[in-house]
Amino acid sequence: MRCLMFAACILAASALPAFAQADNGACVAEQTSSLTASQRIAACTAVIASIKDAPHDLSAALVSRGNAHLSVNETEAAFADFDRAIAIDQKNARAFRERSDAYRTVGRLDRALADANEAVRLDPADARAFDNRGNVFNNNRQYDRAIADYDEAIRLDPNSGLAFMDRGVAHYFQNDFEAAIKDYDKAIDLDPKRSHAFANRGSAYKKLGRYEQALADESEAIRLDPATPEYRDNRGLTYQGNGDYDRAIADYDEAIRLAPQANFLTNRGDAYQLKGDLDRAIADYDRAIKLNPGFYLAYNNRGTAFRRKGDFERAIADYEQVLRINPKNDTAAQNLAETRQEQDRRNGVSNRLLPSFDCAAARRAVEKAICSDADLSRLDRQIDDAFKAALAGLNRKGVARLRAEQRAFNVRRDTMFGRADYQLKHELEGRLQVLRGLSSAD
Repeated sequence: MRCLMFAACILAASALPAFAQADNGACVAEQTSSLTASQRIAACTAVIASIKDAPHDLSAALVSRGNAHLSVNETEAAFADFDRAIAIDQKNARAFRERSDAYRTVGRLDRALADANEAVRLDPADARAFDNRGNVFNNNRQYDRAIADYDEAIRLDPNSGLAFMDRGVAHYFQNDFEAAIKDYDKAIDLDPKRSHAFANRGSAYKKLGRYEQALADESEAIRLDPATPEYRDNRGLTYQGNGDYDRAIADYDEAIRLAPQANFLTNRGDAYQLKGDLDRAIADYDRAIKLNPGFYLAYNNRGTAFRRKGDFERAIADYEQVLRINPKNDTAAQNLAETRQEQDRRNGVSNRLLPSFDCAAARRAVEKAICSDADLSRLDRQIDDAFKAALAGLNRKGVARLRAEQRAFNVRRDTMFGRADYQLKHELEGRLQVLRGLSSAD
């Protein structure tokens, strides 16, 4: 939603294989060349068809074609080529490296790491193999291990702008934004046309509150690559953070024109909402939800827009939908609780229907869930009433025992809430029956 870290998602350009068949130049062309993926795939297919009795060359050509397929998200074809290349030549380090990147692209980090380890074992002098494994660790949130691999990649190839940029990503996710900026500086020095480095450095500047430098970098990224919608979205967020909503909306407009994604629409909806144009904001949230029904941020922010319009029913419905998608979303739970309380106040509902604690001071996820649900609020209030009634009939030792039991129940409730096997309403109902049983027995 916010900063997009591009570097760790880039497919590493391939080392050129040694085969010399027809069309080999186009087949082994870098992704940054003027050739399209289709042209590279066609050239590699011609090379593959021409190779006779040269398994090493055939394996290399298959890897190049797989790389071209992967660059346009044709993952099934890419895996087929990488698998075949490895079957032909099990010592092809580049094949393992490229297949590792493919597994990382589809979220198979376990397989990605296994292949990355094999690539490093087969060719411990390949800087790109260490950079690729660093990316796997980065995606797995093992940032120290990622940085160690990027360090080795840079030792092997001090001119690897990609390794500096990827190490900057790891520092960014460790919240070490100054270190990230230094790495992005080096990446830009090595390649001043690397738009991703400018975009990422802009995000780091923004984290440090250095908005003018962030805007300068985001604008340079757009100048270098005006077709990447995330650059427009990032700059829109910076303008929005500065309160310049019109410029933010202009950037979101262009991002949406390039790629109508739910997060871009939600960001533009936020800008409209901040301007006070609630109807346009809701229209953007509607479009975002239609594109991605699971994008809970759009529901939450639309709920806020409905709440500001005084439409509590729709606001409540949206906050409830957020919690169905993400039951531990504290923001939506708090919004839901506050909206229900505001609705109750307007309708003159008695505080006896509210929980036994102050929802405005609620901090735990379970408390926010209770505040956000009328049945859970009623049960919490009834448990408190039954607990007090039971205490009234006990002697000193009985009071101490019951208080300890109630504390244990609350601790278990707080700890277990959110687990799939814990049903909060069922547990509250059970506790209420126990306490009422104690009260009636006395």
